[in-house]
Amino acid sequence: MRFYICDKLFLEDEKAGVVMSEVKNFSAKDFHKIDVDNSTLLDVREPGEVIVHPVDGAIQIPFFELSKKIDSIPKDKPVYVFCSTGDRSEQVAEILADRDFDVYNIEGGLDVAPKALYVDAKGLKCPGPIVKVDETVKKAFVGDEIQVEADEKAFLSDVEVWCQRTGNQLKSLTEKDGIIYASIVKKESPVPEKKEFEHGKTFVVFSGDLDKAIASFIMANGAAAMGRPVTMFFTFWGVSLLRRPEKVRVKKSLIGKMFSLMLPRGSKKLGLSRMNFGGIGAKMIRAVMKKNGVSSLEELIQSAQQKGVKFVACQMSMELMGISHEELIDGVELGGVATMLGSTEKSDLTYFI
Repeated sequence: MRFYICDKLFLEDEKAGVVMSEVKNFSAKDFHKIDVDNSTLLDVREPGEVIVHPVDGAIQIPFFELSKKIDSIPKDKPVYVFCSTGDRSEQVAEILADRDFDVYNIEGGLDVAPKALYVDAKGLKCPGPIVKVDETVKKAFVGDEIQVEADEKAFLSDVEVWCQRTGNQLKSLTEKDGIIYASIVKKESPVPEKKEFEHGKTFVVFSGDLDKAIASFIMANGAAAMGRPVTMFFTFWGVSLLRRPEKVRVKKSLIGKMFSLMLPRGSKKLGLSRMNFGGIGAKMIRAVMKKNGVSSLEELIQSAQQKGVKFVACQMSMELMGISHEELIDGVELGGVATMLGSTEKSDLTYFI
């Protein structure tokens, strides 16, 4: 005859002829794999333990109160019982099995189960937020959930691409009052299988020179015309290509105002990398292009947008030079190094211009 601590619950000898359910064991490291929609999570820890490590959606019945509340546990779906170490949950699981529950004991308890980790990336600039996320995920166990808070706009794009390329799960991604909230679940195979190239083309536009900008957009338009996915990532001086020609009233620091005065406002203000002669060379090359029926840089930019070319501006570069999102032409996304690298990994050709 076996007895339990829990009040008057006990098991008669097997000679009584009663057929009882068996307790099935479930690894705490796989806790995150439980189908919570079609299962019952039974938490038999004390209230103080629950406060330290709460589990959403679980029924909370302390071990010594089980006899009074056992009838409140649903029998129509599997019950997963857990505590901190797995000792109390094992005893409760046996009691429930005696009552013909379909029951699983979480071996080892929540002390070895995946936990929620927090990353404060607020105030960090690209690639800081992604680097901090990567360091945290590497130290985490499979199934651990990493909660991230960041305030750099580019992180919205970067974290999504990072998860896609590393094989981790982006559980949720929201933005509220300027703060980006991301929830990432570490998966068993962080590095996905290498796939065939998608024949995409990536252009990293670093230069702010007219001739190099024209070359970039001619190639981008050609690739898009061939049906290839094209991404143009504008960084440092290349961001000037995307500025609106008209002045946009935005609040800036003294340094930002100085950069605004020194940087060209839009594609029509760009000079040549050689033989510019104070802007005369740029006017000459535009005149020659028009005479020979070559599309202007502005026409090439418009054509690229119409063909679905993705424009991504490096937010870190923008902040260094005091350029705000409002000053850029329509259709430009903000991104960081992870966004750029995610694009290059899907490309079979990358140009740095």
